[in-house]
Amino acid sequence: MRKLLLFLVLGLMIFPNVVFAQDDITIELWHIQNTDPGPQLFASAIERYQADHPNVTIDAIAMQNDPYKQRIRTAIGAGDEPCVFMSWGGGPMLEYVDAGTIIPLTSYFETRIPSYYDGDNYMDYFMPAGFSNVTAPDGEVYGVPVENVSVAVFYYDKQIFAEYGLEPPTTMSELDAIVQTLIDNGIAPFSLAGASKWPSSMYYMYLVDRLAGPGAFADAAARTGSMEAEPFVRAGEIIQNWVEMGAFVDGFNGLDYDTGQSRIPMYAGQAAMELMGTWGISTVKAENPDYYENNLGFFAFPAIEDGEGDPTAVVGTVGDNYYHISSNCEHPEEAFDFLTYLVDPDGITERIEAGRIPPVAGVSERIEDPLLAEVVSMIENAGSVQLWYDQYLPPELGEVHKDTMQALFGMAITPEEAAAQQEEALAEYFDSEG
Repeated sequence: MRKLLLFLVLGLMIFPNVVFAQDDITIELWHIQNTDPGPQLFASAIERYQADHPNVTIDAIAMQNDPYKQRIRTAIGAGDEPCVFMSWGGGPMLEYVDAGTIIPLTSYFETRIPSYYDGDNYMDYFMPAGFSNVTAPDGEVYGVPVENVSVAVFYYDKQIFAEYGLEPPTTMSELDAIVQTLIDNGIAPFSLAGASKWPSSMYYMYLVDRLAGPGAFADAAARTGSMEAEPFVRAGEIIQNWVEMGAFVDGFNGLDYDTGQSRIPMYAGQAAMELMGTWGISTVKAENPDYYENNLGFFAFPAIEDGEGDPTAVVGTVGDNYYHISSNCEHPEEAFDFLTYLVDPDGITERIEAGRIPPVAGVSERIEDPLLAEVVSMIENAGSVQLWYDQYLPPELGEVHKDTMQALFGMAITPEEAAAQQEEALAEYFDSEG
C-alpha cells in the first residue's frame, strides 16, 4: 500500500496537470416544449451545457401537453419518473412534495450559483413572483421557473378588425357588439380548442374574476365560500349565451390545441379572436411569421360593467413551466446546473427573440418587440394574477373542472349544474381529506 501511495504521489509530481476521467452521467428530462421554437431552445441549452460538461448527457424527451400529464402521472405512480420533469406548480406540485417525489431546491439556489450571475442567491436572478407557485407551505422552493411569463389574452386579427371598423374592446358590452358584427358578416368571433378542455376554462376563470375578483375562487377553494355562488353561475350563463349566438367556430368542442386546430381558423381568416396564453406569441411567430407580422394583435379580457373585479387583473402564471428534480435522481447537482443553462444569457436572448418573456428580473429592459413589450407592461401593471384553476387545485379536482367546462360549452349541462358539480367535487375531496 505504501508503494502504491508513493507511486501516486510521484506521478502527480511528475505529471501535475493530469486530469482523471470523470464518470459518464446521463440525466433524463421530460418537458412539453415540443413545438417550435421549444425544441431548438432545448437543443441550444444542451449544446452549451454538454460543451462545458462533456461527461454528462442530457436526454431531453419532449411530449405534447395533454399526453404528458397522463404519462408523468403514471410514471410517478410507479416510482419511475425521470430525473427532471416539469409541472405548472400549484396543487399538483404540492402533491409531489407531500409524497416525497421531488426535492427542495432552496439550498441549490444558494450554493450552486452559475458563473454568469454575480449575486449571493440565484433566486434573485428571477422575478420574485416566479416562485409563488413552487413555494411550499414550509417555505422551501421546489421548482425552477423557466419558460415564460404566461397570461391569457385575447388575440385578434388586426386586418379583420380593420375591415369592419372594429377596435379592441375594453368592456363586455363592446365585446358583445364586436361578436354580433362578426356573426353578421359570416366570421366566427372566437376560435377555441374545446377538446383540450383547459382553453375553455380561460373564459370561465376570467369571467368569474371580472365579476367578483380573485376572492370568489380563493374562498371556494379554501372552503370558506362556494362554487355555487352567483359569479360562477353567471359566468356559465355568459358562456352559454355566446354559444347560442354562434360566437365560437364550428366544431369548436372537438378541436385540439396541441395539433394547432384552433389556430387554423385564425390563419385562414375564418375566426377573428382566440383567448389563449401569451406563449401563443412565440408559437405563431414560429408557425406563421407573415400572420405574426401583419395580423396578430392582442387585448386584455374586457371589464364587466357591473362587475366587482379589477379590470387589470390577469389569469395565468409567472414562470409557466417549472422544472423539478426527482428524489430518485442520482445526480441532482448536475441536474440543477443544467437547468441554469436554460435561462443563461444566451437562453434569455433566444427566448426573447422567439417571442417569449423569460421570468427573470429586468427582462422588460431587454425586450424590443412591440407586441411583447405590451404584454410585459400589462403584466407589470396587473392588480393580481389568478393561477389557472386546474393548476391551483389538486389534480383530480382540476380534471373535474376541465370536464365540467367542456360539458358547459357543449350545452350538455346548465350553468347551475356546472357550478353544483364543481362544488360537490370540492366538498367531497376536502371531506375525505379531513
